[in-house]
Amino acid sequence: MKLRIFITITTLLGIIISSCSRTYYPPSDLNGGWRTLKGANEINEKAGIDIQKLDDAFEYIKGSTKNGGLLVLRDGWLVYERYFGKGHRDATPNLASCGKSFTSAAIGILIEQHPELFPERLNQKIFNPKYLPNDFFPLSDPRMENIKLGQLLSFSAGIRGNNPVYVKNQPQTMNPVGLDGWEAMVDEYVLGKEDVVDGKVRFSTKTLWCEPGEGYSYATASMHIASIMLRHISGMELQEFLDKYLAKELDWGYWNYAYRNQPLIKHTPGGGGIALRATDMLRFGYLMLNDGKWNGKQVIPKWYVKHCSQASPYNIHYPYSLQFEVNSNGHWPDLPRDAYWKSGSGNHCIYIVPSLKLVVWKLGGRDDQYAQENTGAIIDPKTLTTNDRKNWKATVDEEEAIIKTLKMVIDGVKVN
Repeated sequence: MKLRIFITITTLLGIIISSCSRTYYPPSDLNGGWRTLKGANEINEKAGIDIQKLDDAFEYIKGSTKNGGLLVLRDGWLVYERYFGKGHRDATPNLASCGKSFTSAAIGILIEQHPELFPERLNQKIFNPKYLPNDFFPLSDPRMENIKLGQLLSFSAGIRGNNPVYVKNQPQTMNPVGLDGWEAMVDEYVLGKEDVVDGKVRFSTKTLWCEPGEGYSYATASMHIASIMLRHISGMELQEFLDKYLAKELDWGYWNYAYRNQPLIKHTPGGGGIALRATDMLRFGYLMLNDGKWNGKQVIPKWYVKHCSQASPYNIHYPYSLQFEVNSNGHWPDLPRDAYWKSGSGNHCIYIVPSLKLVVWKLGGRDDQYAQENTGAIIDPKTLTTNDRKNWKATVDEEEAIIKTLKMVIDGVKVN
């Protein structure tokens, strides 16, 4: 009898310990959303966060962008959520290049779904008819046939993007430059079938600026090509693919892709433009924080998430991996080595810091990025703030704000 009681108690203890050690995952926002704490003392005690430091960071970012917000997640606790301008919880602005990280995540899922097509994973050469539609061929530059998927995803494929370009961390320039913005998400332009001329400047993707792997260029067209590959293999638009394999898994609310005001964009723009609610952006960051796993299911391959977070062997020229900036080589000495992030035009940025169990979302955005004609979202007048900040002027440099915001948040985190 005593033995039976002992076994029962031991079993119960095991269940309790297992339950306590299990990673927390939030229900959808409609069903309660993220767990929260009340008051500065409880937040400090349970999450190890100094709220005053986060208030300082919030005031700081108001100088970097007209609209936005700051959300901080620590060990699954939503400890901070404040907005300004047109920013609010249900806003779905055009998040610009932050969308590139979602395209990258989709490619990670695609690789795992089709091991027969990607036996070499990121080492796979993909500029051939097995991976891309016939419109790509013949290749406008024969050197493209040597491009590996890992190079395409880490911007070292030789595809023309912005200046400066980098070769072994040394800045250089190229001419002509490549496409950027919405034009880098138009199939005909990305395929090199047409150049874009703006005044006296010609933008082209017809030729590579260097041999594949020999330099880094921030080339939005690269990620749109990745989305074309996904479309070709899966038979789905990128948005449909993400909805099925990511959004539904993470219980997102309403979301969309922007650039609806650009009629030349006829497919989901792989180079950016996701329009996602702030608390759902935290879900994506939390998924990455937990090695691509959500509620016991491996949504994004663990090996792929690890590659996203570290310096990539496919890009030895600049600390940019599979669509995240990375600090594993200490490029930003004031930040943890395991921190990684993705920013987008408008000064949006998602940050993940595994060693601190930290996810931060810096919402930004210009007025036009919140416009219904851009995002396609129906805007409820009740959600609009009365503070339109008409006379706002920037007091903080945008690039400086990306790094300093994370540093200011980290300064408010207790390290055990």
